[in-house]
Amino acid sequence: MVNRAVWIALLSGLLFGAGLAVSGMADPSRVRAFLDVTGRWDPTLGFVMGGAILPMIVAWRIKARLDRPLIGNDFHVPATTGIDRKLIGGAALFGVGWGITGLCPGPSIADLAVRPFLAALFVAAMLGGMFINRMISSRSNPQEPTHALQRT
Repeated sequence: MVNRAVWIALLSGLLFGAGLAVSGMADPSRVRAFLDVTGRWDPTLGFVMGGAILPMIVAWRIKARLDRPLIGNDFHVPATTGIDRKLIGGAALFGVGWGITGLCPGPSIADLAVRPFLAALFVAAMLGGMFINRMISSRSNPQEPTHALQRT
């Protein structure tokens, strides 16, 4: 039997995907139009991000009052808060890829249902980059986990 945490994760993913579809953010041309500030700029993505910030403010305030999550034993938050070369380099690569394709990980998964070939190319490249990062990270620091979602 599947535990409740898996069902909550599935429901959350479906809700996120539905939000992407309803807001039009699964459409790469819409994202590129948001990034085109000197051309035909489309501010829609800014409103979607703003709309996402409001419930997160509430969620973080609720989390601060809880000793543990409603489902699960621990809160899973990043252990590091520093800004370093790896973070800046990764953010730059993410931004360039996002600007070129109009896709990031969430919308690319949602786009597998709408534009399977183009989305599959992006997802394959994304997974390839993740694999290369794991290989490089495991060689440079074999003691630390190389994946934020790695199970303990």
